[in-house]
Amino acid sequence: MPRFFADEVLGNEVIITGDDARHIGRSLRMKVGDEIIICAKGMDYSCEIISISDDEVVLKADEPQKCLAEPNVFLTLYQAMPKSDKLESIIQKSVELGASRIVPVLTRRCVSRPSKKDFDKKLARYNKISLEASKQSGRGIIPEVTSFLTLEEAFKEMAKADCSLVLYEKGGVRFTESNIQRAKSIAILIGSEGGFEESEIELAKSYGVKPLWLGQRILRCETAPIAAISIAMLLTENL
Repeated sequence: MPRFFADEVLGNEVIITGDDARHIGRSLRMKVGDEIIICAKGMDYSCEIISISDDEVVLKADEPQKCLAEPNVFLTLYQAMPKSDKLESIIQKSVELGASRIVPVLTRRCVSRPSKKDFDKKLARYNKISLEASKQSGRGIIPEVTSFLTLEEAFKEMAKADCSLVLYEKGGVRFTESNIQRAKSIAILIGSEGGFEESEIELAKSYGVKPLWLGQRILRCETAPIAAISIAMLLTENL
């Protein structure tokens, strides 16, 4: 069943306008009496179309149900800025796997070093990728993609999470030693193509962010978040 997002649902009537309304009528060719799902704040509403035009679709909503696809942990992925368009793929896969927020980070070994102004111009596209991945995977929320942070700004944020980890190829705790199973909020930092300098790992430790080791194999920066989020979801019983 097609899924669309709304900021909130008040009463039993929902009105969809703009691009979504045109998509429902023109692309999906839906009509009065057809049903769609509206997602708002982690809740799913089964809705029946009661009127439709190019500009507006009016829906009658049933009682809400908790979105079963939404994890019961809030996982923020902090991703060091990768080269090329890799960030787009990382956003898509991370949202599909259950990340609740994605924060790009600028580290010393990042080859891609955009200005804040240039990066922020791309945020609308990045958040659209998150929206489409949320629809495709049945999420109950649209994970936000934020503007980038410096490494120290990221560590300050990460320190507030129940479990905060930075993937480090030279060693650290294993996932099973991280107490992630008890966490309700999780922060995971992944390096760029060059990984991290030792001084950056020492800075992480000073903020209580634990180095995490995934094993002997060195993963690409676009593979590591897929592996890390998948393991985190498994250990928190969200797979």
